[in-house]
Amino acid sequence: MSEPTAFQLAEALQRDSCFVVDWPLCQLRVMNDQQYPWFVMIPRRPDVTELIDLSEQDYWQCQLEIRTFGRWLQQQFQPDKLNIAALGNMVPQLHIHQIARYRTDLAWPAPIWGKVPMQPYAEAKLQQLIELWQPSLAAKVPSSSSHGA
Repeated sequence: MSEPTAFQLAEALQRDSCFVVDWPLCQLRVMNDQQYPWFVMIPRRPDVTELIDLSEQDYWQCQLEIRTFGRWLQQQFQPDKLNIAALGNMVPQLHIHQIARYRTDLAWPAPIWGKVPMQPYAEAKLQQLIELWQPSLAAKVPSSSSHGA
């Protein structure tokens, strides 16, 4: 009998983003692009490429985490629009982008992909931001145990 496959983060997500916090289902990471408040949520389940591939319980937990993080993103950054998307055309591992968009950003109103090259944060600045965000995000850990109640 073979052992279940363990969750492994896709190489591209590992390379282009930094760990912020683990929630019950998703790992939250910030994309290393200082042009946008841009985060990805990755359900820690192996071999999942689509939201519909999640178990029902994981699906609802993922939706709760997406909503909880989206509200945090709105509160922290007060964007003109949130872009929330699970594309997976380039990186098949299921990951949900959440991007705070402003009418003044370089790509507005188009999608950010391919518009301008990524501009990485200075390493010290990125770590400072992550340390600033972690306490408020750790305090918001969503649980679907009350889903449907």
